[in-house]
Amino acid sequence: MQAIIDACKKGHLNATPCVVISNNSDSMALERAKKEGIPAFHFSTKTHSNPGELDSIILKTLQKYDVNIIILAGYMRMLGKPIQDYYRNRILNIHPALLPKFGGKGMYGQFVHEAVIAAGEKKSGVTVHLVSEKYDEGPIISQRDVPVFENDTPQSLAQRVLVQEHKFFSETLQKISTGEIDLDNLASRSFDK
Repeated sequence: MQAIIDACKKGHLNATPCVVISNNSDSMALERAKKEGIPAFHFSTKTHSNPGELDSIILKTLQKYDVNIIILAGYMRMLGKPIQDYYRNRILNIHPALLPKFGGKGMYGQFVHEAVIAAGEKKSGVTVHLVSEKYDEGPIISQRDVPVFENDTPQSLAQRVLVQEHKFFSETLQKISTGEIDLDNLASRSFDK
């Protein structure tokens, strides 16, 4: 999230961060947003125990701040159907591997890098994709390779992938803002697992 904010401030990304929502009250994202003067909210099952109410408050907040595209930058909860329906083809996620490999429920953070190394892969990378009703199965927008070295640990691979994630998400978002990437064209594409 901070990399995207910084890209906007430097003029590398033609966008304006309007609001930050986290499902974790202790999230650094909330602190960073407040420091940047971006409205920030914690909504979770702790604040709204009814899933319908939670989806409703999130959707109303996104609408209130005129959000055009939702960027999942560390948000670790599946967005509800009302949000996905309203923002169809406008919810983006970044995944620390080359989908369709090493994706799905439970495949996040260190678990992804452990699986990549255990599989003996020669390359990993970063995938930006549209969000669908299933984890990591939406159409791929863009990917960037990151080599896997023989002596890599999950931690060393994670560090190299993270460096690319910080650059690549903003670069992909800029291509969307200029029309070089058309999200509506991607909507009909999917991949097989």
